[in-house]
Amino acid sequence: MFAGLVAIFGKIGIANVDSTLATTVRALIMGIFLAIISLSLGKFDSLSTLMGKPMLFIMLSGVAGALSWLCYFVALKYGPASGVAAIDRTSVVFVLIFAALFLAEKITLKSGLGALMIALGAILMSF
Repeated sequence: MFAGLVAIFGKIGIANVDSTLATTVRALIMGIFLAIISLSLGKFDSLSTLMGKPMLFIMLSGVAGALSWLCYFVALKYGPASGVAAIDRTSVVFVLIFAALFLAEKITLKSGLGALMIALGAILMSF
């Protein structure tokens, strides 16, 4: 539900705003909101577990997420929210491929067919 609202609120919000600026403001709001949540739940006590390799990969994940959202908001500015959201969901297909390449996860007949259906559904919804 919340992911669906991201596209709707974002589409309304960027009508007359630069998409990069909108993405930056969104990221700042998310950061502040999540810091408050983590603080209130006492999660900063385990900050030391983020050293070394875990921190590197969390940082890389953050960069990939930022690039993803930059692209998402540019697409949202110029395209229909339903089509942009559908194309965005093809990330599941990429996760399947990357998990096979980098995590040695198996692509089964069921997961392969599911990925194909997601891709075809995204293509149909984007037109």
